[in-house]
Order: sequence, then C-alpha cells, then structure tokens
Amino acid sequence: MFIVFAGACIFPEPPLTSTQMLWVNLIMDTFAALALATEPPHAEVRGLPAKKSDMIVNPVMWRNIILQSIY
Repeated sequence: MFIVFAGACIFPEPPLTSTQMLWVNLIMDTFAALALATEPPHAEVRGLPAKKSDMIVNPVMWRNIILQSIY
C-alpha cells in the first residue's frame, strides 16, 4: 500500500494498476488461508463455542480500550 501511495504521489502513473493490486491481494490471501487451513489444531483448545448471549467486548476489554485510548 505504501508503494502504491508513494508511487501515485511521485510518478505520473501508478506503479500498480487496480487489476494488478487485486491479483496481489488474491495471491496473498490464498497463501495465508492455505497456511491457516493446513495447521493442525492445538491440544489445549477444547472450549465450547460462545453463547449468543455472551458479550463480544467484555468489561476487561473495555477497560483496556479506554485506558489505551487515553494513553
């Protein structure tokens, strides 16, 4: 992204066209998904899925978000 932004500011033509950026994104996402999909599960992950009534952001997370935002 930095290369495309810098190239657009410096050169009259962008270093990568929209189609080329989409191809790069497609390739990068494919390899990342394959890496995650082929990794075996860890033995210590045995928890049940979260309930629908569970909060997504719990009080500890809110505290961290607020304190880090203030910092």
